[in-house]
Amino acid sequence: MIRMTEPSKITSQSVPDHQPAAGGIAARARASVGPQYLSGLNPEQREAVETLDGPVLVLAGAGTGKTRVLTTRIAHILSQGRARPSEILSVTFTNKAAREMKHRLGQMLGHAVEGMPWLGTFHSIGGRILRTHAELAQLKSNFTVLDVDDQVRLLKQLLQADNIDDKRWPARMLAGLIDGWKNRGLTPSQVPSGEAAVFANGKGGKLYASYQERLKILNAADFGDLLLEDIRIFREHPDILRQYQQRFKFILVDEYQDTNVAQYLWLRLLSQAPSSPSFTSPRVRGEVGSHSDPGEGDSRQAELVEAAPHPDLLSASEARRDPASGEKEQTRHVKNICCVGDDDQSIYGWRGAEVDNILRFDHDFPGAKVIRLERNYRSTGHILAAASHLIAHNEGRLGKTLRTEDHDGEKVTVTGSWDSEEEARGIGEEIEQIQRQGDKLNEIAILVRASYQMREFEDRFVTLGLPYRVIGGPRFYERAEIRDALAYLRVINSPADDLAFERIVNTPKRGLGDATVQMLHDHARKRRIPLFEAARAVVETDELKPKARGSLRDVVAQFDRWRAQREVTSHTELAEIVLDESGYTEMWQKDRSADAAGRLENLKELVRSMEEFENLQGFLEHISLVMDRDSGADEDAVSLMTLHSAKGLEFDNVFLPGWEEGLFPSQRTLDEQGRAGLEEERRLGHVGLTRARRRAKIYFATNRRIHGTWSTTIPSRFLDELPAANVEITESKGGSAWGGTGGYGASRFDDMEAFGSTYSTPGWQRAQANRNRGGGGGGNGGRGSFEEQASSYSSQSSSPDFGSFSSRRRGPLTIEGELVAKSTGTTSEFSLSDRVFHQKFGYGRVTKIDGNKLTIAFDKAGEKKVVDSFVQRA
Repeated sequence: MIRMTEPSKITSQSVPDHQPAAGGIAARARASVGPQYLSGLNPEQREAVETLDGPVLVLAGAGTGKTRVLTTRIAHILSQGRARPSEILSVTFTNKAAREMKHRLGQMLGHAVEGMPWLGTFHSIGGRILRTHAELAQLKSNFTVLDVDDQVRLLKQLLQADNIDDKRWPARMLAGLIDGWKNRGLTPSQVPSGEAAVFANGKGGKLYASYQERLKILNAADFGDLLLEDIRIFREHPDILRQYQQRFKFILVDEYQDTNVAQYLWLRLLSQAPSSPSFTSPRVRGEVGSHSDPGEGDSRQAELVEAAPHPDLLSASEARRDPASGEKEQTRHVKNICCVGDDDQSIYGWRGAEVDNILRFDHDFPGAKVIRLERNYRSTGHILAAASHLIAHNEGRLGKTLRTEDHDGEKVTVTGSWDSEEEARGIGEEIEQIQRQGDKLNEIAILVRASYQMREFEDRFVTLGLPYRVIGGPRFYERAEIRDALAYLRVINSPADDLAFERIVNTPKRGLGDATVQMLHDHARKRRIPLFEAARAVVETDELKPKARGSLRDVVAQFDRWRAQREVTSHTELAEIVLDESGYTEMWQKDRSADAAGRLENLKELVRSMEEFENLQGFLEHISLVMDRDSGADEDAVSLMTLHSAKGLEFDNVFLPGWEEGLFPSQRTLDEQGRAGLEEERRLGHVGLTRARRRAKIYFATNRRIHGTWSTTIPSRFLDELPAANVEITESKGGSAWGGTGGYGASRFDDMEAFGSTYSTPGWQRAQANRNRGGGGGGNGGRGSFEEQASSYSSQSSSPDFGSFSSRRRGPLTIEGELVAKSTGTTSEFSLSDRVFHQKFGYGRVTKIDGNKLTIAFDKAGEKKVVDSFVQRA
């Protein structure tokens, strides 16, 4: 019997809370009309989307759909009514990533995405917070954000005011130091004295403080301030920090493995649960300032920064917690923060990124849930197996294994070539073959470790007529330092080249400013003569001030001297003389910016590239052909870039040249960072492999010319870390440097039966023409026949004797426990136990002979494999 209750006696307690029973009609009905945005997610992705409470770390491997997880998670929060759009903080690293997220959210939610003001980059959101509270940073809300050039100009003024020689202590170097300190969250008072001492005899810290003071006067901030000032405001004004902690109910972070210390501190402050009004903001242990404990000062902070660059945040609320309250008190206020990243793709340590940030996530957020996205939707099985096996050699990682439900596909190929020129030819041939199979050039990429490697490929592609584009930077010959060097050479070749002369007349700085150049232009127009001749005439007058007149006279005299040397000096040697005597090389040697070393490497590569041409005129004509290409954004073209620039991109076919010790892994990185540097280099290899969808092709060269000197190279240690079951060894398609029947043997074009008559690429036409006239094209730039080259090289004992190699074709490459360079098939004149000397490795004794390849136990360098032409009897 159902008992009735009078309506007047019904209370709120009489109606129990209701949730649909699991498996019941209501639950099943609600599931059938579930949100469409969850359809298509795999179980791990769905778990990452639906786990909304508490700290979550999503370890998203390459190609596992992390962007989809992030955007779907935001959509899920909004659709479930857990937060309004303005209560979600979503941080990305690039404007492009932020725009993509907004676009995807717009497709899922429609207009709701317009109400998400806190979706953006670290700096854009940090700048918005700073403008809101500008007065607390001694700024006005309309402050200016300075770019790098403005920073350097301001620092030059400070150096001059302090009577510091800006040639010995460049402003750009100081700008780099200050940027590094800000990336680590250090204010002027927090910079360790040891670090401040590296600039201007200990004045670095004082100059940093003066720079900050000057910024306030100018109502300006630089990019580092957009986060650093936020951190200071949050620490000094806990009420403001508490407002933002209460505002943001959910925090989402993309690419967490790439965060630096300042970004980490900014996030940690915002991600703590709001505390009481007596709340004291977190501090950096050992920090110098108002929040430091007694006894904490410079020495402790310096020790902290130098010994462990990752600061340990201590929450005051945690510090005050009564130990007797137990774990329950610690977990009562848990912030809903979700960080998405991949510790295996942390490759930006050189610019301040701290992989430790992601490795210590569960320490920073006790009880955090870690969800691994391991199903890859990009690459084939063999590529994923190779990448996973390689990265498994790293010790500093959280661990995950990428897998795919797709087919295994083609194995990763490893190809050895004799030198870097054959490497470029071989890759060019493979690209043409892939193109003939119907693949688009847009789906082909070459990923190099160092930018100077690009020059060889660019020249080869121009020869083959293959369209290409350089991503992440200008083409080799369009780089500023290369254009400057070419301008010097153009003026030597043609004194009437006004554009070139104007470019370098004050580069490096000679005190010849715009007023001087304008005077030269006026004089040249009136007399209808080139700028150079106008300069020659002006220096004989008193129209210029003595200092400027003297500098311009020196420039004219230098070019006259260089033109005279051109008649008796090789064009390569002349280029070195010009770069040295002009002061241009010294200018970059004194520049302490991060890219200065790369610019010097590019200049040396430029000089090396000139050796392929008979004279300066021929070289400059070649450059004009290279520069004449204008690759449109929509053109089908091969993509050429560094490994660092490739992150986030994917291609059907990926070529990875230069896998040699010293180049990859980079010797500089190993010297500066030790094991940590080696692990970052290995992560870079993992990133390179996982850019490939269908084919990944690795190349290494037995000999590489670096900065004008031929060196015998050793295959990268990373090759031995690849799984043999997923790797195939192939022979280079690059042929011989001399073409025809020289060098390594008969040309691959000798048997034309393999090709149809419709094959008409530029490379084929040129090779057929070379074959018909019985000569060598290939890579010698048309410098005579093979016999002539062999004769000329045989007389140069200091260079590798390319002409003396056997004409027999090399046998297939074999592996006996490790990858080795291919033998040329010749018999060595050395015997076992012979005592020999190598220019790079020193003295040693022959322990094994394989054709012309020797295994030598060197006294200091250990056991190495080298070609016998690079050693001599001791």
